[in-house]
Amino acid sequence: MPNSDRFMEECSVKDNMLGVPLFSGRTVGFSLVELMIAMSVGLVVLGAMYSVFTVQNKTFGSQEEIVVMQQNVRIGMDMMTREIMMAGYNPTGGTPKPRIVTAGATSITFTMDITNTSGTGSPDGLTDGPNEYITYDLYDSDGVQALGRRSTSGASRQPVAENITALGFTYGTGNKIITITITGTTAKQDPDYPANGGYRTYTLTSAVTPRNLAY
Repeated sequence: MPNSDRFMEECSVKDNMLGVPLFSGRTVGFSLVELMIAMSVGLVVLGAMYSVFTVQNKTFGSQEEIVVMQQNVRIGMDMMTREIMMAGYNPTGGTPKPRIVTAGATSITFTMDITNTSGTGSPDGLTDGPNEYITYDLYDSDGVQALGRRSTSGASRQPVAENITALGFTYGTGNKIITITITGTTAKQDPDYPANGGYRTYTLTSAVTPRNLAY
């Protein structure tokens, strides 16, 4: 008997530590059916993991868009309220100029001492003409509607916040209380959001009392 046949015969009758023959008469390995089952199970698990990743990635993207939108609206509101509160600011006590120049429904223009022509670094009062007239309104910034600020009637606007779709002002008696409403939108559509064409919106409202208006 060849050596290889003798080795196989001896192994077939010897047990391992578990009491199971080392060889049972067939070659050790996986059958084609076993391989196909293992591959199918693996593909199902992989597909489930990919689905979870896709959902989480979409949710993260939507939440990021919402956070950016809310930050834009809050930045715009914060800047407007701080400056409108100082409308008519004139530390020199000189003759006041019109403090609320234009009380519009979608824009506002007011005066505030923000420049200095004497070079002393000290406030010089409302003496610098149109440079101290501040306007807030909406405008088109490269195809995106934005909240703009300008400090003179002829100057170009400075962008304050992008993707702002609505801006409104209402005024109490004597402009003593000014209510500001600002609405922003996400920059990208959310396919899971059915309203407003997929664009989410965020609205803030704040009431401001200008400190320097005559009461």
